[in-house]
Order: sequence, then C-alpha cells, then structure tokens
Amino acid sequence: MRRSYDVARYEAAHRRRTRVAALLIFVCIPLTLLVAVGFLGTGHYLLLGMMILVYTMIPFFMVFEKRKPKAREIVLIAVMAALTVCVSMVFHVTIPIKAGSAMVIIAGISLGPEAGFLVGALARFVLNFYQGHGSWTPWQMFCWGLLGFLAGLCFNKVSMDKLKSRSFKVVMGPVLCIVFALIVAYVSYLLIPGEDTTFFGWRLYVFGAVGLLAGVLLQRKRLPVDSVTLTVFTFFTVFILYGGIMNICAMVTSAAIPGGAPISLTTLRALYISGATYDAGHAGTAALFMFLFGEKIIRKIERVKLKYGIYR
Repeated sequence: MRRSYDVARYEAAHRRRTRVAALLIFVCIPLTLLVAVGFLGTGHYLLLGMMILVYTMIPFFMVFEKRKPKAREIVLIAVMAALTVCVSMVFHVTIPIKAGSAMVIIAGISLGPEAGFLVGALARFVLNFYQGHGSWTPWQMFCWGLLGFLAGLCFNKVSMDKLKSRSFKVVMGPVLCIVFALIVAYVSYLLIPGEDTTFFGWRLYVFGAVGLLAGVLLQRKRLPVDSVTLTVFTFFTVFILYGGIMNICAMVTSAAIPGGAPISLTTLRALYISGATYDAGHAGTAALFMFLFGEKIIRKIERVKLKYGIYR
C-alpha cells in the first residue's frame, strides 16, 4: 500500500513539474524575449540569457522537491552540457554537421524534459562564448532548450532492455500528421497564394508546426528509441522549430538595427523563403549525426545511469 501511494505521489509531482515547465517554456520565455527586445533593445542579450537560465532551473530543481539532490545527478547533467559544447565545436571546425542540436535531443530523451531544456539552454549559452555572443543568443538558448524538452516528452522512458530495433511503424503517426499538414499548406497556397511567390516559405513552418504538435500529442511518451525514429524526429523538430523560431529572431533583432528591415509579414515571408535551404541543411546534418550515433550515445548514458543508480 505504501508503495502504490509513493508511486501516485511521484506521478502527481511529475505532472505538476511538467505543467510548470510548459508554462515557463511556452509562455514566460517567449514573452520575456519579446518584451526585452521591445523595451531594452538587443544590447542586453547576456542579461536576457541569464534570465532564461533562471527560468530553466525552476522546473529542474522541482525534481528535488521532496529529496536532496545527489551530486552524481548534477554531474551527469553538467557533463552532458559540456559534451554538447565540445561536440559542437569539433564539428564546427572540421565537418559542417550540426551535432549540437542532436546532442540536446539525446539529453532530453535520456535525462527527461526538464533536464533536456536545461542542457540545451546552458550548452548554447556556453558555446556562444566561443562561436560569438549576440542578440541571437537568448533565442538560440530557447530553441535548443525546446528541442530537449519536446524530446523528453515524446519518447519512452529509456530502459536498456527496451531499446527497440529499427521500425518506421510507430513514428508513422506523427509523420503522417506533418505530411497531412504540409499537403493542406500546399492546397492553401494553390487556392489562396496571397503575396507568396513560392510554396517554400512560411507555410512550411507554420503548417509543419501544427502537424508536429498534433504528432507529439498523438504519440506522447510512446516513441521508441531506435535510429529511424530518432532520425525522423530530429529532422522535423530542428527544421520546423529551430528554423521557424530563428527566422523570427532574425526579423526582430534586425529591426532594432538602424536601417534594418521592419517587423512585418513581408519581411518574415522573405526570411522564411531565404532561410528554408539553410534550415534544411541544419536539420539534415543533425539527423545524419543522430542516425549514426544517437542510439549508441543513449545506450552509453543509460549504462552510466544504471551503474551509479541515477533514476529520473
């Protein structure tokens, strides 16, 4: 009886933690970004980055609401953030593969959504000390953190004896949701083109995001950890979410520069059209890294968790 009560209390705390994290990620952080840019301009990006880190720590520390944190748990998260930074830097100066985005998704799957967001935001903040800080830093922190958070929500709680073989059947539902959304986008372009001169613009991102959200809700906590599923998930989330949000970042930050393009739908359309090729390359290389190394790295992390008794 005592055991069932503890399990129920744990599940209730987990749901509360996830709701708080979702509120901070989808409401508080976007509002903070927009308000800060509107009132403070783009020159306070380091302060804004620190604020985002504080936001990410709130749901993370709620994990330890009823117990003291173990040093090994904190160390594992710190190591994942450091490893993400190192892998990103290595591929940045050698092979043009966006491995950092894939590493953040791996962290979210292995350590949970709250820790995944923390790893993504922290790793991007540290990485930009080497690759260059700027007004884009808080936006990149948010995007990487969002990738880790969604990965933690969509995939099964990883267990060494439940890592499944390659199968496209389970991921078919979310993929069909995205494909159907893109078909609707293309039909809307044919019927109501508006000022668009090509389909490869904002419709890819907006309708793709709707399809991705529907797919996440359809397969929440049910996606298996195998190379095919990991690859497909990485490509779509990086292209739609990271690419879509960073195009908005480009419009907002450039508007604050004298002579920059104004904030308007016309500017956003142009950014989405010009950025689609880059976003596809970013998503494709991240998916390639995930296909080659993703499942292997997750297995290694699970062995570490099992060896040191780290359960989240």
